[in-house]
Amino acid sequence: MFERKIINDPVFGFINIPKGLLYDIVRHPLLQRLSRIKQLGLSSVVYPGAQHTRFQHSLGAFHLMSEAIQQLTSKGNFIFDSEAEAVQAAILMHDIGHGPFSHVLEDTIVQGVSHEDISLLLMERINKEMNGQLTLAIQIFKDEYPKKFLHQLVSGQLDMDRMDYLRRDSFYTGVTEGNIGSARIIKMLDVKEDHLVIESKGIYSIENFLTARRLMYWQVYLHKTSVAYEKMLISALLRAKELANRGVELFASPALRFFLYNDINKETFYAKPECLENFIQLDDNDIWTALKVWSTHSDKVLSTLSLGMINRNIFKVEISTEPICEKRKKELTLQISQQLGIPLSEASYFVSTPSIEKNMYDPADDSIDILYKDGSIKNIAEASDMLNISLLSKKVKKYYLCYQRLHR
Repeated sequence: MFERKIINDPVFGFINIPKGLLYDIVRHPLLQRLSRIKQLGLSSVVYPGAQHTRFQHSLGAFHLMSEAIQQLTSKGNFIFDSEAEAVQAAILMHDIGHGPFSHVLEDTIVQGVSHEDISLLLMERINKEMNGQLTLAIQIFKDEYPKKFLHQLVSGQLDMDRMDYLRRDSFYTGVTEGNIGSARIIKMLDVKEDHLVIESKGIYSIENFLTARRLMYWQVYLHKTSVAYEKMLISALLRAKELANRGVELFASPALRFFLYNDINKETFYAKPECLENFIQLDDNDIWTALKVWSTHSDKVLSTLSLGMINRNIFKVEISTEPICEKRKKELTLQISQQLGIPLSEASYFVSTPSIEKNMYDPADDSIDILYKDGSIKNIAEASDMLNISLLSKKVKKYYLCYQRLHR
């Protein structure tokens, strides 16, 4: 009897998870941890509906992977059952190394260690527990398996990770322009010379996909208010870290405390097992609980930033296509230091000037290839008559000036 679990997903409907290895991964505490981490970090400050989790996203990506395998095999591409299970396992675990507000942590308390690095460490750990059942999944994840197109399904221009997060994030934020035709794109997938291709009749879906991706980046992921909110959190954590270095007593959960009171870089992270142990105990709750307590701390910088996070008093933001002028930055820092009655050196926590660069399509990275009926292949850049791909692949750079609002 083919046993399975059925999960009802608001985006894709019923998702089938076969009992056995895949269901064991879904039930694993390390995957369950992702249900306590929001997929879009702080974006709910702009889109209140964006409350979905990385766990939901992992299930969605798994569902799309199952569909993609079905489509590819129906077109005569031979995929062993063991390969199908391995690529599904790889996509289920692709985000397992994310921490709370992932990129914020990478910039503050766990420096130099990316979530991809941690995902791999955790996959290897689960593989040990499961007596090597994930060896093939890890090979595919690391692109060390001979069938390269399987890795592309996990990580590439048309991977199932992207297919899910664009659909899901568009659904939960209510930004309908980001809604891509994932089902149609998956139906058009094929493999040619061990490379994923799209049948020519799917070209419009791909054009829509690239345009939607660009829109979601600037309208959701890099929305100026979300960027400012994230900068506040970074400042709060950096200040907490500075105070901890000075020996100031701060409230924090044991896991957060470990990262605040110890300096962890990539070398230490790999050398000391307790780094990973503490990392997997962290989720969004550790950070929010700390901020709530810090909002009444005697340190003016920490309490002002934490209270701002809790009560949504967000930094003001200005965006420019030119680098932010140093003079303006200095003037703001001076005004903030006078208004809050803090030294200039501390006022710098309240001014941030990030720049963000993004292009939507990088053919060097992994091209999207269109397959024609006569068997010929063209890159989307040549095949598309509507999209000016040179514009899509052009890097757009924006300069942000985020600072504490001044009371007149």
